[in-house]
Amino acid sequence: MKKLTRIFFVRHCEAEGNTRGVLQGRTDCDVSGNGAKQLALVSLRLRNEPFSALYTSPLRRAYKTAQAINQYHNLPVRKDARLIEIDMGDWEGRSWEDIEKDNPPMLKIWKEDTGEFVAPGGESVRHVEQRMWEAARAIARANAGRTVCAVSHGCAIRSLLCRALGLPLSRMDEIPWCDNTGISVLE
Repeated sequence: MKKLTRIFFVRHCEAEGNTRGVLQGRTDCDVSGNGAKQLALVSLRLRNEPFSALYTSPLRRAYKTAQAINQYHNLPVRKDARLIEIDMGDWEGRSWEDIEKDNPPMLKIWKEDTGEFVAPGGESVRHVEQRMWEAARAIARANAGRTVCAVSHGCAIRSLLCRALGLPLSRMDEIPWCDNTGISVLE
């Protein structure tokens, strides 16, 4: 019987941008004080999982989360740029309230047709979904029959879950935002 391949997708710990209520996207924010506490808890939560590989987005908040998880696994931490968060372009560092005030039509697209959304100067959600799917498939192929961990970001993981569940990106709002250090498992 063929062994199941399992990928634990973990959202990064709380970062300074999360505490300020701004869109971080690819802005490389550091871990918040609460995020440091979350690192200790997520490492304990995952200490007994039989991870054979550990992947992470190159952004600091994700990499530090991967390092914390690795405390009990002693694996090479592999950075994979495909796991990075959506590039929110000109919207990075701004709050949703400011964006809604300045650009209601774009925010409406984000809420109603997420797959077609692209922030000014940013990346489309559709592109994020495609690269996350590509990353998940490559990680699964390289680790067939094993359990691995991949640390990524909220929008990136939600877009991947849409694809895995067969949902169009227009229904991405049905996939809830997971909390920082939240875990989603694909088999």
